[in-house]
Amino acid sequence: MPTQAGLLVITELFLPTKGGTAVWFEAVYRRLGGKAIHIVTAEVPDSAKIDKNHPNSIDRVSLKRYFWLRPESLAMYLRLLAKGLQIALTRKIQSVHAGRVLPEGFVGWLIARLTGKPIVIYAHGEEITTWRQPGKFRVMSFTYRHADRVIANSDFTRDQLLELGVQPNRISLISPGVDIERFLPNIPSDNLRQSLGVHADQRLILSVGRLSRRKGFDQVIRSVSLLAQEGVDVHYALIGIGEDREYLANLARDCHIAARVHLLGHVPTEELPAWYNACDIFAMPNREIDGDTEGFGMVFLEAAACGKPSIAGNAGGTAAAVEDGVTGYRVQGEDVEQIVGKLRLLLSDDSLRTRMGRSGFERAHREFSWDAVARKTAALLEDL
Repeated sequence: MPTQAGLLVITELFLPTKGGTAVWFEAVYRRLGGKAIHIVTAEVPDSAKIDKNHPNSIDRVSLKRYFWLRPESLAMYLRLLAKGLQIALTRKIQSVHAGRVLPEGFVGWLIARLTGKPIVIYAHGEEITTWRQPGKFRVMSFTYRHADRVIANSDFTRDQLLELGVQPNRISLISPGVDIERFLPNIPSDNLRQSLGVHADQRLILSVGRLSRRKGFDQVIRSVSLLAQEGVDVHYALIGIGEDREYLANLARDCHIAARVHLLGHVPTEELPAWYNACDIFAMPNREIDGDTEGFGMVFLEAAACGKPSIAGNAGGTAAAVEDGVTGYRVQGEDVEQIVGKLRLLLSDDSLRTRMGRSGFERAHREFSWDAVARKTAALLEDL
């Protein structure tokens, strides 16, 4: 699978920066090759630990924004352009890859056109539905339409690209993956349940993600309240930080279930697999709010790899991550009764949870291991 091709990869998001996109690029490009792959990325704290023994060549640049510049991101563009162009002109680069359309994609397109190389840009979905400032939208649309290849993370994102006018034959569908060697079933987790006061005969719902309204965590709290009124003994653990923390805490109190809702904040990355194992169901019933939606949802794959069924919203690209009726359920994130119905069904049926969890585990290993994602990416390179 490793390719000998020299690649220039421009991405602001790369480990140790947190988030699924940063994990995606690190996991794939380390599998695609060695030092001939040059990663240009952001200078962030603790990056030396990652860079020291990394198989790829990593160049860090400051990507600070300056409020007095117009646009504020101008310095980011110039620094990425200078470093990327230096590498493209002094190394044997066969293609340029950009982690996002802006700023990386536009910079990558300039470098590719100046050096006569093809440009590959990743599309994540959310940027297409939320970036509506006229100038930014025009540059985004231009850059996507003039890329030699665009990698869409889901069918939803692919459809959004087509609406922008991107030619179908220039779009490749490659979803992100999951580390199946870290996210595993049967990891001991009784101590985590006990830390929340959740006993063996009680149920636990888990969510992981940034605390933003579109994720639907407020809908899970409302659902837990209704289930508790029905006599279902269920707790809810939520891992993540974000702007909605106070709102969610207040909502739990207003629903009189503060003792059942556990806002855990940041949890060390190495503890996440155990938390997935501690739960009975994973839930993130996302919905679209003012164009903001979920482009894919890597957390659903992490839950599946740990053998847990998921409840996802219908909005965005979650169909690529959760196979409705097979590895979990997709619901209308605005409809609390629908969410309650699927939660009730899964919480009350041990065999259904086990069956869906097994299906999710098998699908994660078959289609979404990082090795599988890297193979798809390598095949794309051969067609450029």
